[in-house]
Amino acid sequence: MKPGSVKHGTEVQQARHDGLKWAAVIALLVVAVVGNTYFADTGLLYRVLGVVVLCALAGLIALTTAKGRDLTELAVSAKKEIQRVVWPTRPETIQTTAIVLVAVVVVGLMLWLIDTLLGWAMSGVIG
Repeated sequence: MKPGSVKHGTEVQQARHDGLKWAAVIALLVVAVVGNTYFADTGLLYRVLGVVVLCALAGLIALTTAKGRDLTELAVSAKKEIQRVVWPTRPETIQTTAIVLVAVVVVGLMLWLIDTLLGWAMSGVIG
């Protein structure tokens, strides 16, 4: 028996249970929404805590599914990728921001000038 086939069998077995897990997630979210409405006369703090606990439980169950594991792997690789990025230094950031602000002001002034000239020309034509 190949080692890969055992792993594949385990993945298939876990994938079968994913439907049940997603059903449990949906059920917990429905209970959170309906319970929040049903207990509307109860204190807000207790309702918020109940909704947070049920949503956290639903999230934990969702993370145990195949899609949840894929999401976790994506988050880990995104964190590693962010650590590899060469972020600009503070002076580079300030310089780039200043360039953008100056460009915005210059373009704004040009558009204002064009608008004023066209307005003047149109008032001359219309009378």
